[in-house]
Amino acid sequence: MSLVTGLHHITVCAGGAQEDVDFLTQVFGLRLIKQTILFDGRYAHYHLYYANANAEPGSVYTTFPYNRVKGRPGSGQIQATAYTIPNGATKFWKEHLDRNKIPNTGIQERFGQKFIRFTHPSGLQLEVIEAKDDRKPWSAGEVTSDVGTGGFFSPVLSLREVAETERFFSDCFGFRKTGQEGNYIRMEIGEGGAARTIEFVHEPQRPSGSWTFGAGTAHHVALNIPSDQGLTEQKAIYEELGYTDCSEIKDRNYFHSIYCRCPGGVLVECAATAEGGFARDEPADQLGEQLLLPPWFEEKRAEIVAMLEPITIPESNFPLKVEHVTVPSAVPGAQPAAETAGDGGPSRRKAVFVSGDQK
Repeated sequence: MSLVTGLHHITVCAGGAQEDVDFLTQVFGLRLIKQTILFDGRYAHYHLYYANANAEPGSVYTTFPYNRVKGRPGSGQIQATAYTIPNGATKFWKEHLDRNKIPNTGIQERFGQKFIRFTHPSGLQLEVIEAKDDRKPWSAGEVTSDVGTGGFFSPVLSLREVAETERFFSDCFGFRKTGQEGNYIRMEIGEGGAARTIEFVHEPQRPSGSWTFGAGTAHHVALNIPSDQGLTEQKAIYEELGYTDCSEIKDRNYFHSIYCRCPGGVLVECAATAEGGFARDEPADQLGEQLLLPPWFEEKRAEIVAMLEPITIPESNFPLKVEHVTVPSAVPGAQPAAETAGDGGPSRRKAVFVSGDQK
């Protein structure tokens, strides 16, 4: 039985922080649910979280606005991130993207589903794909809830080595191959469909993309595991299969994580949402309103804020009323963050910043 239930989040590197906020909230219609910072490294960078109306795992797109280094797109990376939209909504999205002068492919079809691929200002690739999804979209500006995105459908991974990567997702997590169309391969887990799908695009001649943080490139895909105990068991699965470079469990405040790079080069995280989830440090109806730091960085707040690009969050991002936000309660095997990774553990707990983001 698989420990993985589907997708948890996808993390990418954007360019400027304000252009990222404006594009993802105003043009793409996502809800900004968290302003925090990158927990690793010596440079102060935002870590911004966007999601659907209920801030559900499986809809959470996180960005590092990272102008310091330009990324190199290529194989061994997430090529695009596909979001679900209702059947028939591609017509709206084509008109909406054209009206806002967003480069896009027009309406295409893959595995019998209509989709449009378009470009974030930093060069990141996004898709909207018509698919069944009961999750609640956010509503912002022109993107109303009847045409908005429910959450992820799948990431599209660019690969040179497909067979080994298929085996990795099958043996490690329980995904199964459910289709192939040209150089595209679809793998699904559980019931498949929204947030339970991974797609590969075989590009054997494409040079490898960069693996570091870099503007305009995706960094990793995260799969959902219900508990910290599950993370420990998943790490053991990796090791018994010979994938011995899996990280220790890291405390990301809102979830705990392990990381392992798959044979095709894509970095894969497994994440267990911490108790309280994204509403553990601010009210559910005020998500994303202010910069939040993990407790171990609070003493450096003034220093960190001075290094960050000032950003303005659009008023439409804040709800008059939120009916429900997914707030995980304690699950068997889960541990509080302080017990999972205290001082001296694998997560960074000492803040020594030398600079903010810059080109």
